[in-house]
Parts: sequence; structure tokens; C-alpha cells
Amino acid sequence: MSEESINHTGDEEIVSDKGESKLSDLWKSEDYVAIWLGLLLLILSLIFFLPQGDDTVKKQIADLNITLQTESEKAGFKTIEWYEALDKKKSIKASKSEIGKTMKQYTSKPNKWTNNPTEAFYASEEVIKSKIAAQQNAFNKAESEFQLSLDKAKEAQSIAENADFKNTHLNQNAIDAIKVWRAKLNAFNKIKSKSEIKPYNKIPNYILLMTVLALIFGIARGIMGFSIKRFFAGFVIVFIVALLSFLFEQNATMRHYGIGYAAWAIAFGLIISNTVGTPKWVLPAVQTEFYIKTGLVLLGAEILFGKILTIGIPGIFVAWVVTPIVLITTFWFGQKIVKIHSKTLNITISADMSVCGVSAAIATAAACRAKKEELTLAVGMSLIFTSIMMILMPAIINAIGIPHILGGAWIGGTIDATGAVAAAGAFLSDRALYVAATIKMIQNVLIGIIAFCVALYWVTKIDRKKGQKISAAEIWYRFPKFVLGFIAASIVFSIIYQALGKDMAYVVIDQGSIRGMTKILRGWFFCLAFVSIGLAADFRELKKYFKGGKPLILYICGQSFNLILTLIMAYLMFYIIFREITGSI
Repeated sequence: MSEESINHTGDEEIVSDKGESKLSDLWKSEDYVAIWLGLLLLILSLIFFLPQGDDTVKKQIADLNITLQTESEKAGFKTIEWYEALDKKKSIKASKSEIGKTMKQYTSKPNKWTNNPTEAFYASEEVIKSKIAAQQNAFNKAESEFQLSLDKAKEAQSIAENADFKNTHLNQNAIDAIKVWRAKLNAFNKIKSKSEIKPYNKIPNYILLMTVLALIFGIARGIMGFSIKRFFAGFVIVFIVALLSFLFEQNATMRHYGIGYAAWAIAFGLIISNTVGTPKWVLPAVQTEFYIKTGLVLLGAEILFGKILTIGIPGIFVAWVVTPIVLITTFWFGQKIVKIHSKTLNITISADMSVCGVSAAIATAAACRAKKEELTLAVGMSLIFTSIMMILMPAIINAIGIPHILGGAWIGGTIDATGAVAAAGAFLSDRALYVAATIKMIQNVLIGIIAFCVALYWVTKIDRKKGQKISAAEIWYRFPKFVLGFIAASIVFSIIYQALGKDMAYVVIDQGSIRGMTKILRGWFFCLAFVSIGLAADFRELKKYFKGGKPLILYICGQSFNLILTLIMAYLMFYIIFREITGSI
């Protein structure tokens, strides 16, 4: 892949001759270095968190499983003791270990804030005390309501138990009382978490994080043959802009409207590059692809085949049948109807919109050699529409009365960003969140397949000259190699997950290696990439690609088709053909 096609830096790129692979590519090529770096971080995450699943934890989980089974069989419904055992089981997380707490301390986002942005980084003991005092009445009220609901639930369950749980009416009274208790408990826990805040100063933590990230990527750039000193100097600015992006995301108003760090990162980068201009000494650290490729290798560890199978065939049909149809149709529509001049812009927008947003756009842009301005345009539109859809889709689903499982599948198959999918699904219900996140996970598997197919199509059809022989080496040259790291991470972590078993895998993989380390780092890597996109973009270059609004027309029409087709397919799969699977979710 020719790096200058979609990357702009202050260093000269090292590019192998077209179609040729060299042994030195294994440590000189950005794709391979991203693989090694990503895999190294994944290995470290396993070293840190696998030991947390020791014999004590195993015995604790085994005892809780016995309680869950006994209580379920005893009453025929989920008793108070069943829920209490489940809560204890869910609270067992490797991320709560000392290593997990340390990792969170130094890598977490700024705190949420409303009017004073300094609260995101610093709060004195006096400030914390005043906050706790201000919500003491709310805390006391929530605690009282929670305790009262628990007493009523115990009483209703005791009455049902005295009838040996054979009276349907009494059983239903107990179930209803337990539901009220669970709702009050959730409300109490939210307020309780706010009253447990301690004084904090995150500024030293971010200085250390910046240093560590600079060393990780700087040394990697040095191995590839670039100047480490020049990278370090520029990285300070890139990191600060990324931190500001997270800061604005954490504002209460921005959170309400779903405007995340990605939009802020690109916006801040664009403002700098198109006003004062991105300083030349910053450009060596403006490494869009390197950051996101490394992040995508980490993302591979989150694509677990065992979880994919829990949704089964309906989810696979929604993700793997609809997506290619939308991709091909949108590309054809852009060429034949909208008549977009640039085929690379057309396919990048089509992949971004139909597969999974930025990740697919990066892989596709690499495979077809799209220009950096084309990638920026595709990603920018994706982020705008993702924010809009994240708010509107749950509202539409509730207004129309669409079942939450169907709504979750619809959200998972159409909203581009994984984080936005989770947020939109959570707005509906836990079941919708589960289905939406799993559908998106299944769809993410297509990143590598789409990248390969685009590389193959471009070599054999688009860039092939008359009489030119098709070269397997050229296809390999076009194929973004970092996808191999993505696939390898997915396979290895899926095997480990299955070997550990569901319960232990939840503790040390889900709530350890992934949520305790790699997912957090992936968020930072992606944010650095979005900042780089903005810093490297020039409105004057973007303007010509947006001529006549054709890219916008393409995105709107393609996404409309995607929304319609995904909803139809999800309804057919989950409510007509495989209804028994839907009933078990």
C-alpha cells in the first residue's frame, strides 16, 4: 500500500517496490509494526489479568452458581436470593484487582462535568464534600425507598414460599415486588456511586499516559526508520488535542446529544489545520493509519466467535447478507446514478456506511489507495450521521412500538460506530443492547473480508490496464496487512475464551484483558487517529470532493436503503424464520 495515498507526515515514507515483499517489511512496514504492537499489548493484557482468575475466584463462582441453580429450581422464578447471587457474580471482575485499578487510574477519560471543565481533571476534598452534602437528601430518599422495596419483596416472596410456590397469584405478586426492588436498587446504586467519589488530580496521570504512549509509538516509528525525537515533539500536541476531545465529550450537554470524542477530535484538528495551520514539527506525530491500525488489532480481541454464536443464524443473516448487498448497491448507485467521479471516494463512503464506520473506511481506503481527503470526508459524514441516528433511532423505535430485540438488531446493523450502537441499544433496554452489540460484533468480522474483496476488485477491474496480467503479488500488496492481526487476535482470544469457560472468561477476559486494558487503550488510539485526520485535512482539498453535494447524496441514499433492508431482514430472521431463537434471548 502506498502510504502517501492516505497519510501525510513530516517524514519520508519507506515504501517497497510495487508488488514486492521484503523481509524488512516485517519491521519497516507500518501494517506489520501495527500488528506486532497490537499483539504485544494483547499479550501483556493476558499476563496482567489471567492470574486474577485464581482458585479462590473459581470456588466463589462455583458456590454462586449452585445458589443460582438451587433458587431457580426452588421457586420456578428468579428469587431475591437468585438476584443477590447474580449481583455478587457480576461484581467479580479482574479489572477490580490492583493492576486493574492502576490501569484505570492512568488511562480513564476525564470525569463528567456540567459547567466547570476543571472538574474533569481536579477536585479538592472541600469540593467533593460539598457535592456529597448537596445530594445527601437524594441519597437518603433512594436508600429508604430501596430498603422499603426490599422488605416488601421479602414479604411477598415469603408468602409465596409458604404456599410452596404453587399459587400462581402469590408467585406473580412476588415477581412484581422483586421487579420494583430491582428498579429501586438500580436507582440507589447510581446515587451511591456519586457519593463515593474521592478527591482527585488527573493531570499527573495524563502526563504519564502521554509519555507512555509517546514511547510506545515513538519507538515503533524508530524501528521503522523514522526520527523518534521528531515524533515525540509532535506527539505532545496530538495528545493534548485528543485529551481536549475527551473533555468535551464528557460535558453533560454533549453526552445528552451523543456528540462523542471522535467528532470533537476531527473538529479540533480541522480548526487548527485550516486556520493557523498544522506546524511542520507536529506532522511526524500525525499518524492516522498507524494509530487506528494498532487499535483495530486490539478490536480483534473483542470479536469473540462464541458470543457471535449466541445470536446465531438470525444475527449472521442480518450482518453478513445485508451488508454486502448495501455495499455493492451503494457503490453502483454512486457510479451510475449519482455519478461520483472518484471511484475510491465512492467505495470508501460505501464501506464506511454499510460495514462499521471508520474501521471499515480505513481498511477500504488502504485497499483501493484512496486519498487522505477522501478518507476524511467519508469519516466526517459517518460521525455526523452516527450522532444523529444514535438519538433518533431509539426514539423512533419507542414511538412506533418496535420490539426491543428487533430494534436492537436494527440499531446494530445500521449505526456505524460500536460505541454509538451500545449507547443507542442501552437507551432501549438490556436485551436491545445485547442484540445490538452482538450484531455489530458480527458485522465487524467483515472488515478483513471487505478489504480483501476491494483489493481484489481494484487490481482485477479498476486499475488493470488492457492486456495486463493479474498478479497475485499485486493483490497481496494492496491488501492491508494489519487485518491479519485483527483476525489473529479474534481467533486467539476466541480460543482462550472457550477454554476458560463462560464464567472465568467473563472475569479475566471480558472484565479484565478487554475492559480493563485493551478497550481503554483502543479508545485512546482511535482518538489520536481522529485528531490526526483533522490535522492533516485541508478544506480547500475537501471542497472539490464535495462538489455538488454528491457524497452527501450517496451517503443519505445508501443509509436509507440500509435502514430499510436491515429492518426487513431483522424482522424476517428474528420474528418469522427463527422465532425460537428470539424467545431464548
